[in-house]
Amino acid sequence: MSLPVFGAGQDPGPSFSELLRRSGAASPVAPGPPGPSAAVHVPHGTTIVAIRYADGVVMAGDRRATEGYSIAHRAIEKVYPADRHSGVSIAGAAGFAVEMVKLFQTELEHYEKVEGVALSLEGKANKLGQMVRANLGMAMEGLAVVPIYAGYDLRRRTGRIFKYDITGGRYEEDDFHATGSGGRDARTTIKLGYREDMDREGAIELAIEGLYQAADEDSATGGPDVVRGIYPTVATITEGGFERVGDAEVAERFQALIARKSAEGQPR
Repeated sequence: MSLPVFGAGQDPGPSFSELLRRSGAASPVAPGPPGPSAAVHVPHGTTIVAIRYADGVVMAGDRRATEGYSIAHRAIEKVYPADRHSGVSIAGAAGFAVEMVKLFQTELEHYEKVEGVALSLEGKANKLGQMVRANLGMAMEGLAVVPIYAGYDLRRRTGRIFKYDITGGRYEEDDFHATGSGGRDARTTIKLGYREDMDREGAIELAIEGLYQAADEDSATGGPDVVRGIYPTVATITEGGFERVGDAEVAERFQALIARKSAEGQPR
């Protein structure tokens, strides 16, 4: 296999997508338009949250994907590492979202190999916004992908959270964000419980409670499935990097949450 050679002025730079385009390969995020009812038959991921705390950011997502009024998948992953110090969580059309995450991971790795340094957190957030914008045609057909991007900014030495609209618009949130079908309920719960400089344990518990309350109000958001041992995906991003929280710890915190609500006489 030979490496592609580009003439003067045709260098694709550090962009992996531009490299594919100039090499004549099809873009992985440019599928043709679906039929008018395709969105109904495509699995959709639902609720994701991100919370900034003293040492970085907590990201979490429920595990349910829906297809119309049916449950399409009970254990889908919605939180992924983007690179060592950032992560991306996904809501929307699940297939396109997962492919977008894979391409985003490749873009960041390709940039670092070509340039010899990692892209800034701001630059990574902008790159993801360009990819969301490239999906606008599909979004208008009902196949939107709406991610949350978060990471630990090594220059500012703090966690940062970015949200997007379907046109690729990028907006930074100061403390927390939640989106997806249960996003409003999760945001309300997090807003009531959030406080400055939370520690890791407090931020994880608040993220879990946000998803728990979202599942209580939104049929598309999955709650903890004790029988099958399926719990939300939770990850922390700090100066030490992206780290997934173990299922055992998540299960333990859910049990503590339910026990606390029982003791307080609240509905479980």
